[in-house]
Amino acid sequence: MGKDVIIACDFSSKEEVFTFLDKFQEEKPFVKIGMELFYAAGPEIVKEIKKRGHKIFLDLKLHDIPNTVMKAMKVLSNLDVDMTNLHAAGTAAMMEAAVKGLTREDGTRPILIAVTQLTSTSEERMRDELLIERPIDSVVLHYAMNAQKAGLDGVVCSPLEAKKVHDICGSSFVTVTPGVRFADGEVGDQVRVMTPAQAKEIGSDYIVVGRPITQADDPVAAYRRCVAEFVG
Repeated sequence: MGKDVIIACDFSSKEEVFTFLDKFQEEKPFVKIGMELFYAAGPEIVKEIKKRGHKIFLDLKLHDIPNTVMKAMKVLSNLDVDMTNLHAAGTAAMMEAAVKGLTREDGTRPILIAVTQLTSTSEERMRDELLIERPIDSVVLHYAMNAQKAGLDGVVCSPLEAKKVHDICGSSFVTVTPGVRFADGEVGDQVRVMTPAQAKEIGSDYIVVGRPITQADDPVAAYRRCVAEFVG
């Protein structure tokens, strides 16, 4: 599997995201459309960005009863995204239902990945607020194995866990890692972070980078730096 940098387009309007994407004249970056943009601009924004030639990771993190998730994924399968996700905490039954809903009649479907633990979640918060007593590594790996058994293609995890996920689930099991920052950049609200070069070293398949690119003085240069450090 080839490595790639996914830009988190966390904008609140169609105008903002296109102003940003217009800066890229030579490249067509893989982009992540999250809740903010999707809720602001609706499914049409996915179609318009796809028409421009970008691959799309639709990051809506579904988490509901299996039947509801299956029906929602069936709708999302018609948007022609390249990747989408759900919360692994929704149980194996929910993940299996998601695969069923996302798979089109011809057998094709986008890459489906499960969120293990958010990169803003520390072990202390997980223990004190979620009452999960196991170490965060153990929880992430258990969720990854559940996702694999349910037929998913990979997980969202911090770069700190990517190698461990590959060791247990195999090299073809996709790891998508947010929480990536340049060595000289701000950490923001992320807790478990790593640089693009470190993420490459540890075996991440995709890194998701938002503010270090979108809020850079020169976003194209920041994107190219990220690709150079991660892809080489």
